[in-house]
Amino acid sequence: MKPILVASGCLLIVLTLLSFVKSARWWIRGADFPRLQIAVAIAVVLCAYLLLYGGEGTWDVVFLITLASALGYQGFRIFPYTIVAPRQVAKAPDDADPANSIRLLIANVLMENRKAQRFMALVQETRPDIILAVETDAWWDERLRELDDDYPHSIKQPQENHYGMHLLSKLELDSPEVRFLVEEDVPSVRASVRLRSGRWIAFFGVHPRPPEPRTDTEERDAEILIVGRQVKAQNRPAIVAGDLNDVAWSHTTRLFQRISGTLDPRRGRGMFSTFHARYPLFRWPLDHIFHDAAYMLVRLQRLRDIGSDHFPVLAELHYSPKAAKGQEVPEPDQGDRAEAGEKIAEGKAAD
Repeated sequence: MKPILVASGCLLIVLTLLSFVKSARWWIRGADFPRLQIAVAIAVVLCAYLLLYGGEGTWDVVFLITLASALGYQGFRIFPYTIVAPRQVAKAPDDADPANSIRLLIANVLMENRKAQRFMALVQETRPDIILAVETDAWWDERLRELDDDYPHSIKQPQENHYGMHLLSKLELDSPEVRFLVEEDVPSVRASVRLRSGRWIAFFGVHPRPPEPRTDTEERDAEILIVGRQVKAQNRPAIVAGDLNDVAWSHTTRLFQRISGTLDPRRGRGMFSTFHARYPLFRWPLDHIFHDAAYMLVRLQRLRDIGSDHFPVLAELHYSPKAAKGQEVPEPDQGDRAEAGEKIAEGKAAD
């Protein structure tokens, strides 16, 4: 039993250390995802080793201290996404003007999923102002046409490679566009959206390629950070949403928040893990909604299964310029700006 515990503990320590390595290799970046699962496994090994073998020998003490340190670090990264952590985004007042609010439904529908009726029923129940659906192909494009009357403004980019994207809106869109920021077969969308109050806001929809065998993360990281720069550079209060194929606590996502100056409404409210819908023990937050400090949160909810490997997310945000004064905005330093520039250059070169 002891060799099994030692081998398991050493593996978990290595997985923890990998997160310190600033490499785009898929097998290194893959260790960013299951932090909660790694933390739970470390706690099990730590407790079992203490109960069975104690900590009297020098090796035992070193092993247990290293395990405890790995557990502490994993907990440090996970903590902001628990309900006991401080909230990064304030709750909107009950009397917030609905004309300055926007309700978003974000869903990776899974290209092979043919249970469109589940998704349509969810749309009817939640009545979002904007729908961002990713992994949409020609089949999904045909089914989503049923929503054209209710969502007359749209950007439609069906593709057969798991990177199709549809933006459907009840609200008026200005300058809607499909962009291929890094890879020629991976689109993103951008548009200005007019709230019912008449105020224009900016919306960015993204779905970069994930880390997987033979696919490292240079392109993913570059696309995320390019969008971050664009959010910071434009002069309208922005929302960024989609399946980023990255977790909330990764180095790249945290760097994106500092570069873009956006907030994460999950912080202090929970992880809202959306993937994998079929395996409860192996879930992490891949589907994101970020926004600048001029928004407050009305509602945030992970929705039910629609037949995809992702759960959809519903968020309602309230635009309030006064909110920016009371919410701390992540700020980049010179090192962050330099790193973002390097990652963008690496991603464009890799493509």
